[in-house]
Amino acid sequence: MDLATLIGLVGGAVIIGAAIVLGASSEVFFNVPSVLIVVLGSLTVVLAKFSFSQYFGALKAAGRAFSFKLPDTQELIEELVDIANIARKQGVLNLEGREASSDYLAQGIQHLVDGQQADVINELLTKERLLTIDRNRWGTKVFRAFADVAPAMGMIGTIVGLVQMLSNMEDPKTIGPAMAVALLTTLYGAMIATMVANPIADKLELRLTEEARMQSLISDALVAIQQGQNPRVIEQLLSSYLPPAKREMVAESGA
Repeated sequence: MDLATLIGLVGGAVIIGAAIVLGASSEVFFNVPSVLIVVLGSLTVVLAKFSFSQYFGALKAAGRAFSFKLPDTQELIEELVDIANIARKQGVLNLEGREASSDYLAQGIQHLVDGQQADVINELLTKERLLTIDRNRWGTKVFRAFADVAPAMGMIGTIVGLVQMLSNMEDPKTIGPAMAVALLTTLYGAMIATMVANPIADKLELRLTEEARMQSLISDALVAIQQGQNPRVIEQLLSSYLPPAKREMVAESGA
């Protein structure tokens, strides 16, 4: 569970909710027609921008913003160096059936066992990485679309409310409450974009970048293994993926 995502989204909702409760009657901030225009309207308009598979796939991918764990970089490097040692001392065939920390790594190990050449392994893994990035990017695009559409639907709802208000000006006492209801749709649209859609899109973009980085690390290691590089050299190569402080520790340990 990614506590940063959970705390951020829930915390923002709690702060807004507390401000509403402390400032005035909370009942005035809920209006069914406004909810229908902004929430359901945004859902349907965004659906028109994408295919069913992209749309519902993005809603499913939203879970990655809350729960998605990649191997620790240092631990992954140690795993790959161990694989390099086995391949060098015992042969790549002894890697068959080995458990891996990710499906991508398991796929790469199988390419080694199958005797694929280094350039072929690099090509296959690069293609898989690009396809993974493309699939995951749709989740980000869908939530970016929600962030764009929700405020626009809020403005549409506000205009609808103002037209209804201006068409019934006989009773001045109704103008204030009607204006408040008209503005609620703008509030709902801004909240959905700022507190939900954009944060989830940003977190999915971060997940995509992290996963692509891990896959690039794995690809570099497996290609080096197939080329017969020394495990110590491979470790130094992969240490470039570490933060500078940890990189220095690796260099000192290998000295």
